[in-house]
Amino acid sequence: MKVKRMPKGVVKKGILFLCTGNSCRSQMAEGFSKKHAPKGTKIWSAGVEAHGLNPRAVQVMKEVGVNISGQCSKTVDSISKEEIDTVITVCGHANETCPAFMGEVTRVHWEIEDPVKAQGSEDEILKVFRKIRDQLELRVKNFFKA
Repeated sequence: MKVKRMPKGVVKKGILFLCTGNSCRSQMAEGFSKKHAPKGTKIWSAGVEAHGLNPRAVQVMKEVGVNISGQCSKTVDSISKEEIDTVITVCGHANETCPAFMGEVTRVHWEIEDPVKAQGSEDEILKVFRKIRDQLELRVKNFFKA
């Protein structure tokens, strides 16, 4: 897995994690980024649409000590784009439909499986959510690693 990293010594003013519904993947990435990003970095997540915060995402993040229950699902149109200099899309749909941002904005794409599509028992579904959570934490840590 190749992860684009921030250049050493660079502090981004604002990073936006973007996915389709802003219910799971981008929310988890936002939570991990608030934990691992350099001090002073502003972090947001948004979706092309807003589907509501998924309770399973909240649950699996809580298991690793990251509370995202206060975050809310929102659309990219509700975010102040002037403060964003990096957009990380976490699904193909968001990557294809990502709006244009003015100025110099670095675009990064992470193709992450959608845990909402998991099927089976509750334990099997939560296992998929945990797998995605762990992938996102690794990517976020690697992105901010100096």
